[in-house]
Amino acid sequence: MIDFTHRQSAHCESGVAANLLTYNGIHISEAMAFGIGGGLFFGYLPFIRINHLPLVTYRAAAGKILQQIAAVPGITMVRKTFRDQARAMDELDRALTASIPVGLQTGVFWLPYFPRALRFHFNAHNLVVYGKEGNDYLISDPVFPEPVRCPAKDLQRARFASGALAPKGKMYYLSRVPTELDRPSLIVQGIRFVCKMMLGSPFPLIGVKGITFLAGRLEKWPRRLGSEKADLHLGHVVRMQEEIGTGGGGFRFMYGAFLQECADEMQDDFLRDCAATLTLAGDAWRQFAVMAARICKNRADPKDTYPVMAGTIRQCASLEKHVFENLQTWVNEQS
Repeated sequence: MIDFTHRQSAHCESGVAANLLTYNGIHISEAMAFGIGGGLFFGYLPFIRINHLPLVTYRAAAGKILQQIAAVPGITMVRKTFRDQARAMDELDRALTASIPVGLQTGVFWLPYFPRALRFHFNAHNLVVYGKEGNDYLISDPVFPEPVRCPAKDLQRARFASGALAPKGKMYYLSRVPTELDRPSLIVQGIRFVCKMMLGSPFPLIGVKGITFLAGRLEKWPRRLGSEKADLHLGHVVRMQEEIGTGGGGFRFMYGAFLQECADEMQDDFLRDCAATLTLAGDAWRQFAVMAARICKNRADPKDTYPVMAGTIRQCASLEKHVFENLQTWVNEQS
């Protein structure tokens, strides 16, 4: 068993990144890992279907944060995928024998320690294996308050879940880290990347433009799709926000926490003001989710209408545009 410190996190990928770095001597919060990893995003992609409904994503693509962390100067991350399941489990055991905590990409549905009601077919869930006792692996799953155990056969099945984002036995670990990070440089680089994604995309489905596009589509759903299908689409948008995401605009709150840390690190109150505005955007996303949930559960108030929800989403777009335009100016001033 490796002496690995488990910390519960809001999001699995940023949580695993922060916990692996901290184990290797780079003490870092989840929010900082999320920020320098360029984790914030928005995309409404109707040509990509999840359960026959358009993909809505509030964060960077699965694996992007770890990819950005692996590119930090001085960090070496070993990453492997497998065709042979037995070999994949043997490689995991060898790393544990060498006292190396290992990150895994898994399918949530096959992890038995998840409550049955929360198991769904999502194949980009990240966790850390830090030991083995008998036939059970000891797991630091960042979305749980305490470490958990998983039988070998179940972990193997989760590592080789089929379908979208199939993990293919993916494992990864840090083999080299610097003595310390050049945090100011990484902060500027991380913010620049997110500003580009949120403001600079030529596609109307990405970033702030994508939020506005979703508002326009959502407002027309009852007329275009009919009441039943409109509610189905609405439920999907909220499910992607609440279940696949951190809940209630949580990625906006996390990025706000990142900006707060940046303000302390850089001694810059401007970043603190940006954090406050982005927190307001998170609150607006939460208000939208509450209204949408009432409609989907047939508990709507008279004020819960599709035009009102569209207006709330446009408010989110306006707040986020303001924040990232200001941050883009700030980044240019740091060059």
